[in-house]
Amino acid sequence: MTSATLLPTEIAEAIFLPEIAQMAPAGIVSRTVLQTPEARVVMFTFADGQELTSHTNRRRVLVHVLEGECEFQFSGEWHRLGAGTLLHLPPNDPHAVRASYGAFSMLLTFAAESQSET
Repeated sequence: MTSATLLPTEIAEAIFLPEIAQMAPAGIVSRTVLQTPEARVVMFTFADGQELTSHTNRRRVLVHVLEGECEFQFSGEWHRLGAGTLLHLPPNDPHAVRASYGAFSMLLTFAAESQSET
């Protein structure tokens, strides 16, 4: 399986996340760290004031705020999340995010749901 991810899918390898973070002066940058049929890992960096409006994802998501602070809307309310925070979003859960406190970065892990569960 070949892909344009930062980590190879065929071998074990480590990367230093702060070195791969790319910031746009007035935008949002996403970089796919790893993608397999079971999981997708994406690093996002937001410039101050940037926002993703309410949306859902069909996969389960873990959001890890790496650096800075942001506002994240989930469970119908806005929450201030800082570096080190880990957020779980179930499939199809509405959420939004904005860089209200300066630039920030986060790592998202999208997990495939098991088809064998009953």
